[in-house]
Amino acid sequence: MYNNLRPVPFYLVAVLILFFSMQLKAQKTVKPNVIAYYSGQNSVIDSFPIEKLSHLIYSFGHLKGDSLNIRSAKDSALITKMVDLKKRNPDLKVMIAMGGWSGCKDCSEVFSRAEGRKTFAKTTKAILDFFHADGIDMDWEYPAVVGFPGHRYTVDDKHNFTLLIKELRKKLGKKAEISFAAGGTKNCIDSCFEWDKVMPLVNRVNVMSYDLVSGYATTSGHHSPLYGTPQQELSCDYAVKALIGLGVPADKIALGAAFYARVFGNTTDANQGLYQPTKFISGTSFKNFKKQFSTENGYSYYWDDVAKAPYYYNPQSKYLATFDDPKSISLKTQYVIDQKLNGIMFWELTDDAYTDGLLDVIDKTIKGI
Repeated sequence: MYNNLRPVPFYLVAVLILFFSMQLKAQKTVKPNVIAYYSGQNSVIDSFPIEKLSHLIYSFGHLKGDSLNIRSAKDSALITKMVDLKKRNPDLKVMIAMGGWSGCKDCSEVFSRAEGRKTFAKTTKAILDFFHADGIDMDWEYPAVVGFPGHRYTVDDKHNFTLLIKELRKKLGKKAEISFAAGGTKNCIDSCFEWDKVMPLVNRVNVMSYDLVSGYATTSGHHSPLYGTPQQELSCDYAVKALIGLGVPADKIALGAAFYARVFGNTTDANQGLYQPTKFISGTSFKNFKKQFSTENGYSYYWDDVAKAPYYYNPQSKYLATFDDPKSISLKTQYVIDQKLNGIMFWELTDDAYTDGLLDVIDKTIKGI
């Protein structure tokens, strides 16, 4: 029988192989970043599984005049220890965070001035170079909206923040990492930042999609739910969708998770404590959950399948504890993977257990274990 099929030319085979290899590479899932803030002790940081992190953020440096300042020799030793952990994890990026909830009293005034921004950028570069750190994380809580009681804020903060990031990028160069923390609330997302101008200049935004029921809340709820509920709109998913709707690229959004519980005292005993008149009592680290929220102490565990969030309730004390746990952390990590976000960020590493902690859950979820 006559066969009219001709051999495929070699160059065409090579082109086809190259094409399909590029397609496979394009379809390959990018491993999400795993970003930990740390404000704990120098003596215990190397007890955590540092190999499972992509970024470790010292918390916090502050302003001294117009300059970035590390307050003490103890803090300097901690940053040095963090950078030294690259011997265990060569891919680790070590960053210095500036500010924090109570740590940006003078940010509005300093960053309103061109000279203030230049001095801050100059001193930031000097500090990063001194410690051999990889970048700066701006944690100004918050530009243009009310933050810590008594701290100045003005509508001009929004544009001044952009000018600050421009000055930092100019001074630090292209290789340095620059990120910033943003509240996961509607007020912050809508009013704090010029998203279209600032995002091209940074590596990522760390979305604080926790404390969504804050210490000033008068009604209880989930402080870090993955999804909103009819009673509570704010959630991780709300923040991500709002940011993407404003043009923020998904691959520059790091989703926030909480390695701690917020405990609220309710005035009524309804609905296992959710969505009731309340006041904030305290915070508790994940590593202490089993001891504090035991059945012997009167607590029962509940799972909200709409919010994809756990909580404990004690009907005797009327205490509600809202938090992340292995189940919710795994779901959040998978959400980051599915939505092709930049990574998962958490506050903070010192709240975790040394072994079988929430960081281990993140790592196993990413690896598909």
